[in-house]
Amino acid sequence: MEKKKIASAYCNDVLGTLDGVELAELIAAGEIKAVEVVEAAIARARKVNPSINAIATETFEQALVQAGQIIINAPFGGVPSFIKDTDDVAGVPTRFGSRAVSERPAATSSKVVSQFNAMGFVTLGKSALPELGLTATTEPLVNGPTRNPWNLDHSTGGSSGGSAALVAAGVVPIAHGNDGGGSIRIPAACCGLVGLKPSLGRLPNRDGADKMPINLVSHGILSRTVRDTAAFYAGAEKCYANPELPGIGLVTHPGKQRLRIALVTDAPCFSPENSSAVDQVIKAGKVCEELGHKVEEVPFPFHKQVMDDFFFYWAALAFSFHHFGHKVTGSPIDKNKLEKFTFGLSRHYRNNILKTPFVIRRLRKFARAYESFFEEYDILLSLTASDASPELGYLGTELDFDIAFERLKKFIPFTAYQNLAGAPAISLPLGQSRDGLPVGVQFAAALGQEKRLLELAFELEQAMPWPRNE
Repeated sequence: MEKKKIASAYCNDVLGTLDGVELAELIAAGEIKAVEVVEAAIARARKVNPSINAIATETFEQALVQAGQIIINAPFGGVPSFIKDTDDVAGVPTRFGSRAVSERPAATSSKVVSQFNAMGFVTLGKSALPELGLTATTEPLVNGPTRNPWNLDHSTGGSSGGSAALVAAGVVPIAHGNDGGGSIRIPAACCGLVGLKPSLGRLPNRDGADKMPINLVSHGILSRTVRDTAAFYAGAEKCYANPELPGIGLVTHPGKQRLRIALVTDAPCFSPENSSAVDQVIKAGKVCEELGHKVEEVPFPFHKQVMDDFFFYWAALAFSFHHFGHKVTGSPIDKNKLEKFTFGLSRHYRNNILKTPFVIRRLRKFARAYESFFEEYDILLSLTASDASPELGYLGTELDFDIAFERLKKFIPFTAYQNLAGAPAISLPLGQSRDGLPVGVQFAAALGQEKRLLELAFELEQAMPWPRNE
């Protein structure tokens, strides 16, 4: 058997194998300096990025300056991180993973980046994503494919694939991501990480997002430990607490309540018998039972039409950027440089545009159907993606559109429902494929129930500890 091509930046430096919480504690106590930590992360990035190609724009010099000015008592004071290249960082271009977008530097930082700064993170640069975040693999033409540190021939998933690769390779403990259809959870699953998509509005969104017919995108992070994810949301809540959502607080241990868990192994566009990962979700369900939770296998609870409507709306977003992208970027778009998959999505919407009002009406009703499911259950347990990470090229954006679109739908049949409902879900790396690639298991909950998910995640992290890519 051919040996896997892996990439790891872990070494015996000041970062070691520490998570973000412990690094921040050591910096605050004066045992290590923020500048030392940032220098180590930069050295790791320079070592491993030629292999994984996860950095869209590096800002190492600015990071060293920022490290000397950090607020020590901030939750993550001095901890190095990356921002996904969908959000503005002052003085740095935001290109959305696209050749069609200019390299003009942003004048100011976005709301979520400002929140990251207030929490003490030191930004080392912008992480890669597929063009406009439109697919579940990070293979943009603007700077080439990002490679999975667990096997360099495989995808990181998408669209927060650059952030996932940098965390999985050990460059930084935490990196920013956002999720409009699984874009935090899918890369977390592919790269063996913790990926929580929070409730819509838990973190500030970009200006104008609330004017969309349906707002799908939630900001968050990818991390290696549940502790880092829990601490991040506790810290974020101190910066901005949405009054329409129940508070999370600092979750530090498993919850005492035993939960009613619905386990599903099927979904529209998914054939369990063709997946090497289904055994992992069944195993996770058995562990939950052993921990005292009530687990019941149920048929997939949502109608196939929901997923069809989601992908139609997804195509509408591509159409909007194709024709009105300058309103998002603030600068002209070179439409001739958009990728084949983006053109295909835009054309798919244009050819079916008369369906729009009916699709929007159905999608707006879905949140009620989703919430009604959680009147009987506390948690919906499923795979995150239909299988472990595919090889690079399998979901490539230069494939024939019909092939790429069908493959995409079959790869991500589980994650869009929470975006449509605005509800939270977390992917945990609770298994591995026959080839040793990480497999993510998804736990979803009702709107505002991140605390419940984090308590369960702590419990499963103890019961089913996962390996690092060392």
